[in-house]
Amino acid sequence: MGKSLDMFAVIYSFEVKPGNDQKLIDAWSGLTDLIYRHEGSLGSRLHHETGNRYLAYAQWPSREGWKEAGANMPAEAEKYRKAMKESCLKIETLHELNPVSDLLQTKPFSK
Repeated sequence: MGKSLDMFAVIYSFEVKPGNDQKLIDAWSGLTDLIYRHEGSLGSRLHHETGNRYLAYAQWPSREGWKEAGANMPAEAEKYRKAMKESCLKIETLHELNPVSDLLQTKPFSK
């Protein structure tokens, strides 16, 4: 049985303009690092789904922490936000999730 969790997760979708994949990846990486260092997130993963669509999964200690994030960000964050908006046709929050069990591992099972 997986362990119960006191955390919060969010899934985002990015529809990238043609030729802007690396711009999104760079901006997302820079902004995610700042959010981790200044707002207390637990980090995020960006995934390429198909075509021009990317999905990101971000974890937070709580929904409240996620909702209140932003006040502690340095001015540098705005350049990353702007680059993300410029590189995408559409950015949306798909899901706000409260994990109830965690079975993710850091390495494959070995006998």
